Amino acid sequence: MAVFWSEQSAVNECLSAGGSFDYLISACDMTQSHPFVPFGARNPLFVNLTMLASAVGFGFCLIGLYVRAR
Repeated sequence: MAVFWSEQSAVNECLSAGGSFDYLISACDMTQSHPFVPFGARNPLFVNLTMLASAVGFGFCLIGLYVRAR
């Protein structure tokens, strides 16, 4: 989530300054308007690996709840 929020902070700063954020090069542009490109479309491997890690963690939690303590 830190990656997403740090980028979101840069976007907010750019928009507050009156610019348009170019998501493909991660830069503020004061002259042109750029389309919104979702975070998942720009970083599919990162998003998928994060979801996989979350699912694995959930699985371990479930196993921990149902396995007897020794």
